[in-house]
Amino acid sequence: MVAPTNLDLDVLRTFVAGQDLGSYAKAADRLGRSQSAISLQMRKLEERTGQTLLRKDGRGLALTHEGEIMLGYARRLLELNDEAVAALKKPSLEGQVRLGLPPDFAETWLPGLLGRFARAHPGVQVEARVDRSTSLLDAIGRGELDLALTWTEGERAAVNAEDLAWLPMVWVGRQDFERRADEPLPLVLLEQPCLFRRRCLAALDAAGISWRLVFTSPSLPGIWAAVAAGLGISARTPQGIPEQAVPLNCQATGLPSIGEVGLRLCASDGSSASPAATYFSNILRESCLSTINLRNSAPVGAYGSQARGTEF
Repeated sequence: MVAPTNLDLDVLRTFVAGQDLGSYAKAADRLGRSQSAISLQMRKLEERTGQTLLRKDGRGLALTHEGEIMLGYARRLLELNDEAVAALKKPSLEGQVRLGLPPDFAETWLPGLLGRFARAHPGVQVEARVDRSTSLLDAIGRGELDLALTWTEGERAAVNAEDLAWLPMVWVGRQDFERRADEPLPLVLLEQPCLFRRRCLAALDAAGISWRLVFTSPSLPGIWAAVAAGLGISARTPQGIPEQAVPLNCQATGLPSIGEVGLRLCASDGSSASPAATYFSNILRESCLSTINLRNSAPVGAYGSQARGTEF
């Protein structure tokens, strides 16, 4: 009888951390290990699986096809491990967490996160509010929310906040979208105030490209429906783009770059944060870092940048 091959969860956690942080050197700092120890762990994982999981890519490392498969399984194994540990940990958490977040995440990874948290901590009630960043910040200021994920351009935060990541802003349209140079660019945008609306209009004006607003909506689902119907194009991050739409290639369409937008985790006054809210904020932070893979957010060339390998 052949003995089963067991994967080391500690090694898997290092493997995932290196990918989430974009650098195994950063993973070494986060996990309190030397870079040589991290290298040894990665070799151990490759020996255990019998596959090459990482390859040289410039000055860094990138996942091989087998590495991408391993990364998906590693996340699932770690999630199950952490859920089991949290469910048995005493004393159990109790209380309420009031969460706000932009609609980009409401129909993607958030339901799964809430489901896992609810199973592990049945004594905690989580209330989620989906709204625009400006409204969420106002709610944080009024004490109506404990935590909120918001989009930011890097301005100074008026509340307790932590910048989690920077994501590219991309033009979004149907796969068959073709720009006609002799006509104003048809735009599908959220109602004001909207950071994405302001940034894309400023980029078009600076590039001397004429445009016309063909559809506005107070909600993101309305925008996606209009884009899917072929009414025009919009601007967002690669996160949460529906199947009927794709990030548009700036070089192919002649559209200007829109730059980047930050994702920020805001919290109410730290002095009044409950243990449940504090614990959930840590889970939310890690979930964001593990879900938003900046190197693979969009196809190469979709917004004029090349995906980089993970630095070691």
